[in-house]
Amino acid sequence: MPGRSSCSLLAIEDVTKLRVTDARLAEQRKELQRSDRALDEFASVASHDLQEPLRKIFSFGERLTASLGPALSGESLHNLERMLNATSRMRTLISDLLTYSQVATRARTFAPVNLTGVAREVISDLDTTIAEAGGLVEVSELPVIDADALQMRQLFQNLLGNALKYRSKGTPPVVRLGCSCSDHMHCTITVADNGIGFCREHAEKIFRMFERLHGRAQYDGSGIGLAICRQIVERHGGTIAATSSAGQGATFTVTLPVRQHLSVFMS
Repeated sequence: MPGRSSCSLLAIEDVTKLRVTDARLAEQRKELQRSDRALDEFASVASHDLQEPLRKIFSFGERLTASLGPALSGESLHNLERMLNATSRMRTLISDLLTYSQVATRARTFAPVNLTGVAREVISDLDTTIAEAGGLVEVSELPVIDADALQMRQLFQNLLGNALKYRSKGTPPVVRLGCSCSDHMHCTITVADNGIGFCREHAEKIFRMFERLHGRAQYDGSGIGLAICRQIVERHGGTIAATSSAGQGATFTVTLPVRQHLSVFMS
């Protein structure tokens, strides 16, 4: 229109930094994928190349025990027994290390999981241990959450197994598996026992790899079980903690999201 002036607005945005950041993130994702593949390859090698010699050592050791056992005595018999025990511990250690390494590299996608059903299956697997100890495991109603069902089974297996293992002498173990949901976003699962417990200052230490508060002569195990628990819980976006006093039992508290984001389902 005559007498009217017009103007144009031009916006210029420098996206150089954004592109550099995107390129760095892409490179980091590639590096993480390469690292995961390398770890997965190592796990495959370890599962066969390390286990096979141990199987042979254990097999030949059992043959020696069967053929020469009655003729052996004293130090010779003791050395043979120590060899078999060491081989068995090494097999357990390698198996647990593989489980730890595969929490992320061979994880399943998340789906709705009935935790009550998972817990009851684990308790059924522990029937013999519970009966031999004269123990009791009580289970409250647990929710259905988005999770990796196999890893939830590993989590309960380790927590309930530990509660039964570290029991007080002369006292039947009582383990209570409970749950509370303060909101619709998270659930808090507790595993409480009446066992030997541990000193308060060790509450963080017990979740580290190979950390043991007791000698193998007292309690067997690889010292990896609770580290696996922490890795599983953190993969699900949750937290795990323990509270206890020596001789007063222990309580493990696991907080997990009830629902997972879509990106986690697709990972």
